[in-house]
Amino acid sequence: MRKTRLPLFALIAAAVLALSFLPASQIPRAAEPDWLESESCTSILVGRLASVDGSTMTSHSCDSGTDRTWMTIEPNRKHKPGSMAKVYLEPKRTKKPDDPERMEGGEIPQVAETYAFLNAAYPIMNEHQLAIGETTIGGRRELVSQEGIIDAPELYRLVLERARTAREAIRVADELTKTYGYNDWGECFTFADTKEVWHFEIYGPGRGKVGAVWAAQRVPDDEIGVSANAGRIRQLDLANKEFFMASANVTSLAEEMGFWSEASGAPFEFCYAYNPGSRTSLGCRRREWRVLSLLAPSLGLHPESENYPFSVKPEKKVGVADILAIFRDTYGGTEYDMTRTLTAVNRKGETVKSPVASPFMNNDLRELLRVRRERTICSPAATYLQVTQSRDWLPGPIGGVVWLGYDNPATTPHTPFYIGISQMPAPYMVDGRWEFSRDCAWWAFRTVSKLALFRWQEMTQDIEKVWRGIEDKAFADQAAFEEEVLALYKKDPKKARERLTRYSHDLANGAVAAYWKLADELMHRYSGRF
Repeated sequence: MRKTRLPLFALIAAAVLALSFLPASQIPRAAEPDWLESESCTSILVGRLASVDGSTMTSHSCDSGTDRTWMTIEPNRKHKPGSMAKVYLEPKRTKKPDDPERMEGGEIPQVAETYAFLNAAYPIMNEHQLAIGETTIGGRRELVSQEGIIDAPELYRLVLERARTAREAIRVADELTKTYGYNDWGECFTFADTKEVWHFEIYGPGRGKVGAVWAAQRVPDDEIGVSANAGRIRQLDLANKEFFMASANVTSLAEEMGFWSEASGAPFEFCYAYNPGSRTSLGCRRREWRVLSLLAPSLGLHPESENYPFSVKPEKKVGVADILAIFRDTYGGTEYDMTRTLTAVNRKGETVKSPVASPFMNNDLRELLRVRRERTICSPAATYLQVTQSRDWLPGPIGGVVWLGYDNPATTPHTPFYIGISQMPAPYMVDGRWEFSRDCAWWAFRTVSKLALFRWQEMTQDIEKVWRGIEDKAFADQAAFEEEVLALYKKDPKKARERLTRYSHDLANGAVAAYWKLADELMHRYSGRF
């Protein structure tokens, strides 16, 4: 007997509409914990000997529903002696660089020279190839102080303006927060320069205080690390200055606030002292497990362990494409794949995954289908994903490159932006967070990613043909282009920068145009099946 196909999409749509009208009073709310848990970003760090070409890499999937989408190249600037620099509150959410809604938090002495950098919701890389990735790691609520004037995004900016290396960046962060105060939740900065990569975790100094407490651990050159919204630095070997650094108050603040006692005889563990709640989150730990397991499967890491190695030596060296593949991962082939039990019968009588089976189902849909939630590495909430390369054998303008893609990494191509370019393409400088605009690059990719949710299994096959073609060409052309522009740079650096700008713009604008075309094609091709 032929099985009847359940009109699943119609059922889901009706249920979602019904659930959306539940009064707020009927929505259960969990008791507020005494720490902040976050599952909003992922960062992967690659040591130079772990990459296929000797690049160091860091990355950041900015998984947020509020951060701005515009990006700019901020130029190198010289400043007069005695001048002051303004510090802003929440600049990552502004609509444009001169947004009048940006709030001033205070002023600090300006330095003689500030470096050029690629500015985004969280600034990415400067002209010296110093790059930063990010994840929010939360921490104890009593550590957050409003007495300081520097939050996490502003600390990013100030560090990129003032530092050339990862070690110098950590020293700059220490000096600024010690003097002017850090006023944000716990944050992990993943630094990469042309030689080293460092994992840096920082928290506030406690209510009513000015300062910060932090620790930093270097990832070995032949290894790869991960941050997934949880504290990862445990025991500190501060005698080993090649691999560890920390603020002067790293243990004294813990004793003062009752988080740890030397007299107890227990070893001091940084993340357990300042952020014990983060190690309880499976949404964080599962991503750590998956990243490290994909890189070193022979380790046999358990998906529900409390702790994993700080970093691992990959079983094969990685390139940018390999890191992008990890950021697109949705636990396929494991018991944590949210689509694995959602099946339908096609016209041939074959049992296949339902056309709407997506790894990114919202809460209402998951509850309707009784699917367990998993916070996958790939996130549909991504504002953008960056993967950086820093390379000491090339001059800064060419050696520093940011592979950048907007919205869901699973449906988006990532194109290279060399740090020597003079400005970002026009569609990348338009903020689309607060309204739809065809002038905004973000909306081209977001439109396609949201359309895909209607019939994920079929649509993503069509979408992959487009993004893979764009990416594969960019990777295939990279070496020849860099050889060409390096020869030009040796003769005329200004013309080389113009060539870098034109090349980066052509690839990015081509991707935007391809995606507007793809969105129209998907709407036409699948409109009869919605």
